[in-house]
Amino acid sequence: MSRLTDLIANVKTKDPSLGADLDREFKVLSSRLPFGLNFERHRPEAVELPLRPIRRGDKVRILPPRKSSQNGDQGLWHVISINKLKKEASLKLIGAGDTEQRNVALDDLVVVAEFRDKIYPGLVSTGSVRRSDVRPSHIVINGENYHALKALTFTHRGKIDVIYIDPPYNTGARDWKYNNNYVERDDQYRHSKWLAMMERRLLITKELLKPEESVLIVTIDEKEYLRLGMLLEQIFPEARIQMITSLINPKGVARGQDFYRVDEYIYFVFFGSCAVTKLNDPMILTGKKNDNFDKEPKETTRKVRWGNLLRSGTDAKRSDRKHQFYPIFLNKETGKLHSIGEPLLPVTADRQSVIAPNGTVAIWPIRKDGTEGRWQVGHSRLRELFDKGYASVGKFNGGDRVSFSYLTDNIIEQINTGAISIIERDQNGVVVLAYSEEQESIENPKTMWNKTSHSASEYGTSLLRQILPGRSFPFPKSLYAVEDALKFFIAQKPDAKVLDFFSGSGTTAHAVMRINRQFGGNRQCISVTNNEVSSDEQEKLIKDGYRPGDEKWEQLGICDYITKPRIKSAITGKTPDDEEIKGNYKFIDEFPISEGFEENAEFFTLTYEAKEAVNHNLAFKRIAPLLWLRAGAAGARIDTLPENGWEVCERYGVLSDIDQATPFIHRINQVEGLCIAYIVTDDERRFQAIARRLPKTVEPVRLYEAYLSNFSFANGD
Repeated sequence: MSRLTDLIANVKTKDPSLGADLDREFKVLSSRLPFGLNFERHRPEAVELPLRPIRRGDKVRILPPRKSSQNGDQGLWHVISINKLKKEASLKLIGAGDTEQRNVALDDLVVVAEFRDKIYPGLVSTGSVRRSDVRPSHIVINGENYHALKALTFTHRGKIDVIYIDPPYNTGARDWKYNNNYVERDDQYRHSKWLAMMERRLLITKELLKPEESVLIVTIDEKEYLRLGMLLEQIFPEARIQMITSLINPKGVARGQDFYRVDEYIYFVFFGSCAVTKLNDPMILTGKKNDNFDKEPKETTRKVRWGNLLRSGTDAKRSDRKHQFYPIFLNKETGKLHSIGEPLLPVTADRQSVIAPNGTVAIWPIRKDGTEGRWQVGHSRLRELFDKGYASVGKFNGGDRVSFSYLTDNIIEQINTGAISIIERDQNGVVVLAYSEEQESIENPKTMWNKTSHSASEYGTSLLRQILPGRSFPFPKSLYAVEDALKFFIAQKPDAKVLDFFSGSGTTAHAVMRINRQFGGNRQCISVTNNEVSSDEQEKLIKDGYRPGDEKWEQLGICDYITKPRIKSAITGKTPDDEEIKGNYKFIDEFPISEGFEENAEFFTLTYEAKEAVNHNLAFKRIAPLLWLRAGAAGARIDTLPENGWEVCERYGVLSDIDQATPFIHRINQVEGLCIAYIVTDDERRFQAIARRLPKTVEPVRLYEAYLSNFSFANGD
């Protein structure tokens, strides 16, 4: 070993880049496990950035001539200088000293980022869709998912409840690329490349998931499930891991002379206290009559759990939902409901100004600590619930503190489908409910799933064709299969954050929207995908003379052609051609797809910023979306540097001129629910002085020190 160390040291003096590569590989070999999963980590991954302008100092690759199907020059070059008049760059070949240099037209170059390089990410908004005034936005990021994950370490470190991914299955059928080349079936390093690709990304998930309670869900088939299982055990030794078998295609997929493939596997990696929520769905058909839990659950006699009308936990302040702060008037003598008042606006209005009707007392959503909270539903909705007997008044002692119960959307849906029955009504007209006998005996779901709703052909491919007529995507997951996998972990977490960094057609975000509708809440999904075109489409585009980065090419990429349109159409209920989507959602939540969802979504493209531009406040516009994401991606966004030195919105504020700290802090104290104050300064002492003046509930973040320190390390491989 010492002899190898000496040789590597000698190489470093002659060729630092080669020496560093050798040193890195030597350390990998010397750290090999004596048993378990060993694999070649192969060449470090690199990604081409066709939309990124060429800058001096960039690492670039020379593109093949247009209409050429060859890979072209795979060498990497440094950009020494740029001649804007001639629109060309002077290059020096990396690793060849000064011996090889050339001038190349800018149009024939593409920027390359290796995964060991330092990056400083930003985001550019490419559109949005809004149908809710209260919910946060679902996020779609078009970019290399490894770098997008790095960006999320600044915005969501330790904040993610669930990561659900459906990575490439490594079938050898051109389903994924490594270093910009398709991994073919006969590639002898095929499995090593796949494992290296997965390991790099899974290591970052450790930084994003909540260590105290979260879950990683990974789907896979027989090609890599054994290796994936061992990889998960090595990366997450502290976690509990379980594998599920799921029937996804009853007709089967041919495997040559082997058994037809009808299922796939799902790994669940549990962290901290994470546990499966019991939702009275065993996920398996046993052959008993009426045991199809997609369709006809039996009646029941078990007690049904009602929701507490007073909001608790996150987003529970009056200012978080201003229209859900209103009085409920009860008869002073009997405690029975008299009427429901209107929302008290603006949020600064004093509730003492409201005069209760004669003979009544006003009950407001006041939390245990005496602060003003909010009800779970709006006043109009609560009136409907009381009219149907779906809400009730708790014990009344003549005072102004009374608890109320109501039926959540999930329970109402089960009433509508017959899973829960109304057996009678009490003297106040409130329903008495019961589950079926059979459902009462159900505990945790089983490890074999064979629900009809999980058929990928019907509820993945066919459903996607309904939403995006004329567009195709290979092997999309069943919407209901993803929904079921998520529900066991977020049904009772109304503010859960879900991440999918192999988002493909956008099924995960779609499933999260459906869960919000069924259970209520403001769950949010972050979807990451690149904008690659399919292999067949790529051949056609190259033949026609197009390259990545050309408008025609990018229009047909996964993100722009499938992911973004699918999520937008799911929300609006309309196809990309602005026609109402035909058909209904099925099973437990059956309604017309054309109704859409009361949700929001924002679309971004990942950018790569220069450190100097960040330091000199020249990249704020691209960093601004990251600040918004870190504050919860809800409400307004501060997209430009404030002209008067500061700006405050619903969730966060930006102080760009520290001499304006006093009015900035004064405004922050007036905004309930604000969680972050970004302070732009190089002076640590003044930053700390301002931070001490902020409310304890507001997190002070120093720009750009916090941002730069988060990314100022080599990414490694």
